[in-house]
Parts: sequence; C-alpha cells; structure tokens
Amino acid sequence: MASMLLKSMRRSPVSSSWAMQYAQTKSKKTLTRPGVKNIVLVEGVRTPFLMSGTTYADLMPHDLARAALQGLLHKTGLPKDAVDYIIYGTVIQEVKTSNVAREAALGAGFSDRIPAHTVTMACISSNQAMTSAVGLIAAGQCDAIVAGGVEFMSDVPIRHSRKMRKTMLSLNKAKTLGQRLSLIGSIRLAHLSPELPAVAEFSTAETMGHSADRLAAAFGVSRVEQDDFALRSHTFAKKAQDAGLLEDVISFKVPGRDIVSKDNGIRPSSKEQMAKLKPAFVKPHGTVTAANSSFLTDGASAVLIMSEEKALAMGYKPKAYLRDFVFVSQDPKDQLLLGPTYATPKALERAGLTMNDIDVFEFHEAFAGQIMANLKAMDSDWFAQTYMGRKSKVGTPPMEKFNNWGGSLSLGHPFGATGCRLVTTVAHRLQKEGGQYGLVAACAAGGLGHAMVIEAYPQ
Repeated sequence: MASMLLKSMRRSPVSSSWAMQYAQTKSKKTLTRPGVKNIVLVEGVRTPFLMSGTTYADLMPHDLARAALQGLLHKTGLPKDAVDYIIYGTVIQEVKTSNVAREAALGAGFSDRIPAHTVTMACISSNQAMTSAVGLIAAGQCDAIVAGGVEFMSDVPIRHSRKMRKTMLSLNKAKTLGQRLSLIGSIRLAHLSPELPAVAEFSTAETMGHSADRLAAAFGVSRVEQDDFALRSHTFAKKAQDAGLLEDVISFKVPGRDIVSKDNGIRPSSKEQMAKLKPAFVKPHGTVTAANSSFLTDGASAVLIMSEEKALAMGYKPKAYLRDFVFVSQDPKDQLLLGPTYATPKALERAGLTMNDIDVFEFHEAFAGQIMANLKAMDSDWFAQTYMGRKSKVGTPPMEKFNNWGGSLSLGHPFGATGCRLVTTVAHRLQKEGGQYGLVAACAAGGLGHAMVIEAYPQ
C-alpha cells in the first residue's frame, strides 16, 4: 500500500502527462434512462475552509452559509426568486439559528417565499441535503434547488449542567421572593460545571479518533502508511491550490477582517516532522496523530441543482449529471468509519457500473487510517464474504485516480459542508481530466455512509 502511495505522488495532479492520460479517456455509455428525469449540477461554490479559531472566529454559522449562497448567486447570475427550495446540512447547531438554511437564505437576499429547511446526518449532512434536492426534483415537486452545508467550530454551544438548567428554569417560574431565594441557595459549585458538545459516539461512548485508531490496527495499517497518505493529501492540495484548480473557492470579505480567498490548513510537511508527533487518542502506542487526522474547520458550501430541462431553459451549461446514490449504515462500534466500503459497490451496482468504469474518485478523508482501512477492506475477499455477503472483494480505486486535488485531511472538514465540496470537485476533475464517471464516498458518525455516481456533462 505504501508503494502505491509513492507511485501516485510521483504523478502530480497537475502534470501535463497526467492530464493527457485522462483527456484520452474513451467515451462510455451514458446513464441517461428513458422516462427518467436528468438532474444536473449547475454550479458549486464554497467559502475558504479555515482552521477553527482563526479568521472566522467572530462570525456565526449563518454568516458563512450566507457568504456561500451569495457566492453562488454571483457566480451563476441566478435571480433570487428563481429557485423552488433551499436545503442546508449542519451538525453542531447554533441554537439561535437552528434552521440555518432559512436564516442564511434570508440574509443572502433570496425571496422570503422560498421554503428552506436544515438537515443533519453527521459528516454526510450536505450529502443528504443534495440527495433530498435530487428527490424533490425527481418527484416533480421542484425544478431548481440550492443545497449546501455549513459548520462553525470556532464557537460551539456550551451548556450549563443539567442541574443548573433545572434550577434556572425553576427560577423563571418562581412566584415569590422566598421561592427564588430558596432556589438560589440550592446552587452548588458542581452545578456550575459546563457541558461541552459531545465528541464521543452516543451509542458507544467512544471518540471517532479512538475508533479510527482501533480500525487502523484491525486492518494492519501502520503509522508510516497513515503519515504517507496524509503527506500525499497535503502535497496534492498545495499543487492544486497553486495551479488554480480549486475553482469552487470564493473570496469572502470577513467583517472587520481581511478578505479570505484560500484554505489555510494546507501545510505540506515532511515524514520526519510528522513522525515526531505523539498519538492523539490511543496512548502511548496508537498511530492516529494530529498530522494524519482532519482538523476542526469552519466553512460553508452551496450547489445549484436543477432538472436538465430547467437548466438549459435558463441558459446554463451544467457541469455534471447527479446519478445513482445510496446511504448505508453498519456497526457503529467496530465499523464506524467503513461507510465507503459498504456504499461503493451498492452505488456502482445501481448505476450498472464497475470500479473500472470510474475515472475520478473523491473519498472523504476523516483520518488517514480510516482511508487506508477502507482501501484494505475493499481489497479483501475475506471481508467481503464475512461482513458484506458478497462473493468477492469490492476492489480498490487506483491511486492515480484518487483524491488527486487533496482531501479533508488537507483542505479541511467543516462537518456539514464537505459533501458539496466532494461532488463539486468530482465535476471539476471530470472536466479537467476528460473522464466520464466519478464516484463520491464518505463515512459519518453513527456508522453511516454515502456514495454517489456522477457523470460528466457533455462538453
């Protein structure tokens, strides 16, 4: 596996030979089906993804979502009353703007007559937003929908303890001074201890990092393999950024701060520097570190999804067709992060494709160990037969087609926004590389997973 990574790193994602290799991809059959509505990705944008606690620190989630929506409006010239619905995904909700889709839409200037709702499905929340949009269009309920996602880790809700909350609510209902004084007198120092947002799985009480470490150990993924993959992600992201390939990133004037125009978590290091870091979760012998894990990120994304007929009628040239997709779930204890392994074959089978048909792969990188474990699971007949009910292995994506512009390890991972980035990246890579089919896959908390097949729009 390490040798595969080294070979893929030698093939720069922006080299001319690499581009020519895919520009010559032979045209395959289209997935257009008689009587089935074609649904297209017209455009996708995102704010720069920034490490939490940096330039976005004084904002709120709806500020970032609004910026993404305004960027989409600017890039497409879309009239503000031309969409039928708006759907956003998020994970850790700001209590003041629990339906962040509606607040962001109003702030961005969309018509107040456009309904909007917010979904949550852990790290595949914006995937759910997009597929919900696809379903509404396929059902004939809508023709044009904006979907997106946002996450803001710089200011997460921190609650009082439950005992303190109960006391405060009782104080609000107290009718006499004596009742109020009695309640105030019942407060103890322990009541003032705050409750931070959960970082552990509710069903297993285990953090995702700890689970990733165990998963890597179960599949024999070494620390070196994880560091190599993380270095690959940062190296490819830097090359893509410098080459101007990250076209979905919009500039954003942060109120009271500078204009932000690029991701700030891309930091190619060296194997030697990465090797110095200590385990972050399983100590002292774990293999998951800060360097081979995705970092806490602030950011938002937005995509414009339409029926093909509506897009063409409005004068748009779509980027890609959104084809078959699946959601999966499995054991949240020992297979928490194996969503891509389970979802990939199901999505391909629904589309009537094989791994060999896919020209572009974009998998969410929660941890390098998670990616490597999935690749090893997909390459295992034993795993397929024992856990998936399949006769043979799924097969692994060729590394020269895999996450060639970086991934969540380097670009960042705002939980609710990453799905849209993955889909937009596939569309852009298919255009640049001359491929026809792409595959998005992602894991999520709760043992959930998602995969979607994307087809390039004819050039």
